[in-house]
Amino acid sequence: MFVHENHIILNDIKFKFSKSISLKTFIIFIFCFLSSCNAQKENERKPNFIVILTDDQSWVGTSFLADPEDPRSKSDYYQTPNMERLAKSGMRMTNGYAPAPFCSPTRKSILTGLTPAKHEYQKDRVNWTKAFRKQMTIPKILKIADPNYVTAHFGKWDARYDNFTPEEMGYDFSDGLTSNNTGGGKNTLNKNGTDFEFKMGEAWPKAYDDPKLIFSLTQRSNDFIERQTINNKPFFIQISHYAVHLAITYSQKNKDKYIKFRKGKKHFVPEFAAMTEDMDEGIGMILDKVASLGISDNTYIIFMSDNGGRSSIPIGAEQKVARNFPLRGGKGSMYEGGLRVPFVISGPGVANNTYSQVPVTGLDILPTVARLAGYRDSLPQILDGGNLESIIHNKGVGSVERNRPYLLFHQAANRKPISAIRWGHYKLVKDWRTNKLELFDLSKDIEEKHDLSKEMSELVEKLNNALTLFLVQANAEIKQNI
Repeated sequence: MFVHENHIILNDIKFKFSKSISLKTFIIFIFCFLSSCNAQKENERKPNFIVILTDDQSWVGTSFLADPEDPRSKSDYYQTPNMERLAKSGMRMTNGYAPAPFCSPTRKSILTGLTPAKHEYQKDRVNWTKAFRKQMTIPKILKIADPNYVTAHFGKWDARYDNFTPEEMGYDFSDGLTSNNTGGGKNTLNKNGTDFEFKMGEAWPKAYDDPKLIFSLTQRSNDFIERQTINNKPFFIQISHYAVHLAITYSQKNKDKYIKFRKGKKHFVPEFAAMTEDMDEGIGMILDKVASLGISDNTYIIFMSDNGGRSSIPIGAEQKVARNFPLRGGKGSMYEGGLRVPFVISGPGVANNTYSQVPVTGLDILPTVARLAGYRDSLPQILDGGNLESIIHNKGVGSVERNRPYLLFHQAANRKPISAIRWGHYKLVKDWRTNKLELFDLSKDIEEKHDLSKEMSELVEKLNNALTLFLVQANAEIKQNI
């Protein structure tokens, strides 16, 4: 802007003001006009997205209440102050589910918005593996919404059976074909090769400076976030931790801390608690970076686990309460302990320290991110997830529109053939080996103690028919094939 006598030149446009309009008033007007334009540009900024995926972390594996109405829904031993901080800054999804009770199918489902019945447990695995590479993915749909998006996946990828790379699926940056072994795999196995079971008095591996690669993974992630912010590029990053999967590795300082703590009834192993807090510190570093860069008001953070916590370990004389209590079962199970996970969303328009009881799943991440990023075309009909905008921007109240009115979970090939379907408050669990059907009302029985299948046979038939029809249409395997 150039001012000369009674003229103002702004962007090559010459304005003349009369005696009734003072120069001061005009300058204030122009300042307000420019501020309005800047505010409009600010509002038009594409949001950033950070997905933090933990590994095998139980619904009760944090020190915040996964459900603020249930005092049992947190650990009685672990301390996770940064996860608490994230929960207080956003919305807890009390009925948040992983797409599967195992890690690899969940990761593929988050990537594509498709239930594992459509990719992990297909009868025609050869052709579906080829088709999977052509599916819409989070990074692909973001590039359509805005080509300026830069995308990255750091940490555990775990594309077992298929070995497709992050770059094949649309990511700009990644750690490549990583697996459990990359971050310290299951190197604590019994001699017969079965899952490790903790026994009192056994020694754990030594402490590490970078347990489960938590801190190097965090540093790469923070470097990416800072670089895109400096370059004024919207970004999506998924940070997939190797913790708290076996084997247990930890920092010495946190182990020393928990040795002094009073042990809980369901959680009491200092080494596991130390590994959990090591991961929490890594998450805190991400939150600190976002805050220091001044992008908190334009960045969505989604935090969840890939499946429920293990229920088989640790086992010993001190185990007074099941590790996932009040949930039944654990990793690999179609009961709540295998599927329900800690799930938090924070970001623009998400009210602080709120919670929602609406059932949501990792399948919802793709359609939600797509809509928040400005993708306005019709979403692929094959998707099983739905857009969570109406929930997270409405203090947790509302419903999620999906192609089907239920959540469905299934495994078969390479696993024991079991399914579950949740429709409203009710959940049906089916074991395909015996055709056993169990029905639970989760609004009254989160522990899944009371089987209502005999009392509500009509509802059982309805849910079983919906489950069977879906699996037939998906061409899913329902026979045991292990």
